[in-house]
Amino acid sequence: MKRQGPSSERKRARIPSGKAGTTNGFLMEVCVDSVESAVNAERGGAGRIELCSGLLEGGTTPSMGVLQVVKQCVQIPVFVMIRPRGGDFLYSDREVEVMKADIRLAKLYGADGLVFGALTEDGNIDKELCMSLVAICRPLPVTFHRGGGITDRNLQRILEGSGATEFHCSARSARDSGMKFRNFSVAMGASLSSSEYSQKVTDVAQVRTLNAIAKNILV
Repeated sequence: MKRQGPSSERKRARIPSGKAGTTNGFLMEVCVDSVESAVNAERGGAGRIELCSGLLEGGTTPSMGVLQVVKQCVQIPVFVMIRPRGGDFLYSDREVEVMKADIRLAKLYGADGLVFGALTEDGNIDKELCMSLVAICRPLPVTFHRGGGITDRNLQRILEGSGATEFHCSARSARDSGMKFRNFSVAMGASLSSSEYSQKVTDVAQVRTLNAIAKNILV
């Protein structure tokens, strides 16, 4: 099956997953890419974590080491991103095999749910592939993923206009690195990327702000 092709607009949709992590009548899910961010998300009042790597690329599959340690450090459910690379959501057959292997490993290392998405070359949902991945995920719940997010500037409008009771955010802020030696003549990664001496970490205060907005509207 031909899977490689153009990118498409990214959205999020929910495949029924029960009420895992739901408190106060709504669920705030925070997307994190580190153990510190996972802990901060829980401290701020998140009801569930979406664990991934490579947030600058929209989120890719995290290492199983990160998953294992996050599960040791938080009590709220942890859903794991299954995305073998950045870019579009049109996957080759070999990439699909990687996704299947990652799902099995994530289940083995304690994931509470899985997150993935796949499109055809025309930008439609690849139903055949998605259902084959859902079958491997069982009995765990699944979130269908094609991007998106929430900020304190749009949360109230979205909740009031949509009637949604679940929302997704990263709630991150920049934190300066503790590195004292800094070589600015050599950079890690692309020249347009953020400084390697600045780390994006989930901000407890931002999570609490979003939580308060949702409570004010939904509770």
